[in-house]
Amino acid sequence: MALPHPHPHPEDHLTSSAMLQDIVIGLSDGLTVPFALAAGLSGAVQSSALVITAGLAEIVAGSIAMGLGGYLAGRTEVEHYEAELAREYREVREVPDVERAEVRDLLAEIGLSEATRELAVQELTADPEQWVKFMMKYELGLEKPDPRQAPKSAATISLAYAAGGLIPLSAYFFTATPSQGLLWSALITLVCLLIFGYLKSRLTGQPPVAGALKMAGIGALAAGAAFFVARLISE
Repeated sequence: MALPHPHPHPEDHLTSSAMLQDIVIGLSDGLTVPFALAAGLSGAVQSSALVITAGLAEIVAGSIAMGLGGYLAGRTEVEHYEAELAREYREVREVPDVERAEVRDLLAEIGLSEATRELAVQELTADPEQWVKFMMKYELGLEKPDPRQAPKSAATISLAYAAGGLIPLSAYFFTATPSQGLLWSALITLVCLLIFGYLKSRLTGQPPVAGALKMAGIGALAAGAAFFVARLISE
């Protein structure tokens, strides 16, 4: 009887969900784009109300655009998979010898002996469903997407973008002038970018400190460029 391994090796792999990816996409853009817009307006206008109005309009438009982009990306993935699936079924039906040769080549690439390959080819190609499934996964590298994911992605990205966008804009609600609002907005947003970059890097297995600094640096660069361009044009 086999004994259990005395020192089991813990497998610590990231299983990244589609929702997590959508939150990252929405938050990263939501934190940087409205921040840059508010910073640019702060360099050109003297009214916090105008910054808030423009910022809220951008958040609404941006969340809709980002959500639509997520929906279209999800639908495109489904449509691409369905088109390739139909093509594989057609090729299995019309040119089975060619498809069998492709199965044989794929099995050879993973090191199976010739005798084992022939047995495996017979087994795999006996059932058209399993045959096509094998080709989709190992020839094309495609997994069947969830057809319900597109609307979920749209909602998640939109909400994450809106939540991220309200963070830099919030400072302008509690300050008298755009310059004061920008100061607090920059402080709040850069701290959030550092935290977000750190957590995102931890989740994706990247160096967390470098990821935090990179995320904050991108946000600061975008906001600084917008501020100085607006200041230059308004003078």
